[in-house]
Amino acid sequence: MKAIDNKELILALDELEKEKGIKKSYIIEAIETALVTAYKRNFDSAENVKVVMDKVTGEAHLYAVKEIVEAVEDSKLQISLDDAKKISKKSELGETVDIELVPKDFGRIAAQTAKQVIIQKLREVEREVIFSEFNDRKGEIVSGIIQKADTGVVIMDLGKLEGIMPKKEQIPTESYNVNDKIKGYVLDVVKGNKGAPQVIVSRATGDFVRKLFEFEIPEIYEGVIEIKSVSRDPGSRSKVAVYSENENIDPVGSCVGQKGVRIQNIINELNGEKIDVIEWNPDPAIYISSALLPAKVMAVDIKEEEKFAQVIVPDDQLSLAIGKSGQNARLAAKLTNWKIDIKSETQFREMLKELENSEEVEE
Repeated sequence: MKAIDNKELILALDELEKEKGIKKSYIIEAIETALVTAYKRNFDSAENVKVVMDKVTGEAHLYAVKEIVEAVEDSKLQISLDDAKKISKKSELGETVDIELVPKDFGRIAAQTAKQVIIQKLREVEREVIFSEFNDRKGEIVSGIIQKADTGVVIMDLGKLEGIMPKKEQIPTESYNVNDKIKGYVLDVVKGNKGAPQVIVSRATGDFVRKLFEFEIPEIYEGVIEIKSVSRDPGSRSKVAVYSENENIDPVGSCVGQKGVRIQNIINELNGEKIDVIEWNPDPAIYISSALLPAKVMAVDIKEEEKFAQVIVPDDQLSLAIGKSGQNARLAAKLTNWKIDIKSETQFREMLKELENSEEVEE
């Protein structure tokens, strides 16, 4: 049964295999499966059927598959041995036999089905290509135009697909409006509804700040300066620890730039978020002191095993060291990965006096 324009079909499948890398046998198998479904739907058939498409000529043949039995109870699914032998002399009980069917209008249905399957497979392949492309871009910054921003979730047009920025990945102090062009950090790529890939974008992660530094500071991009750690309160403040093995390079100065030009570009992208750039040091006491900037530190007592630091600051520096709502101390602890307890000079002296008095009582 010539159900389709066979030459065109085979040529199209050969072209797809060559240009898109979709195996011809894979599409033919999909067409065969789709044709079985289409036949059952259009002809309301309860028969057990199969479609076989010739991979060379493109001809499609529809068969009813019937079990060979002694006594036929269901003629749609079964056939007697005698009748089966008329079709194939090699027929045996318990086996199956294929009986070709030629239903009216099935050729038109087959042509439509083949076209739909090819279009579907093309879409699937294109989605996989786009998925792979963006999956390789995890950890990069992308730019997009906001399409929707009225449900808490921001939807971005990234060109080939859409970016989704959940509420928790947004900067709390920012407002997002349709048609605004914004940048975001690619957190993940997932398959959404109907298999369409979606890019999960963030502006709140510390890695967004890290990547912006790579863009703006050539020495970081080239590997001359290394970002050791980033801690962040999105929209409010970030701390970035930088280091260079080259003694002739000032890592902090290079990041800030002349008159703060380099760091200002990053601050502008983050809509005024404050950024403290500090120099990483292998000595935890020095590193923790720097991490608490802009506060001045008098002394740091380190307990290495517990990763605990007791920090002493001048009385007038205590509120600055702790920061509003404890932000400066919290960001410093996160940046260094140390527990930090901050005491003023007066508090520390009182603590020592109480300790001395308790020791005297014990004696």
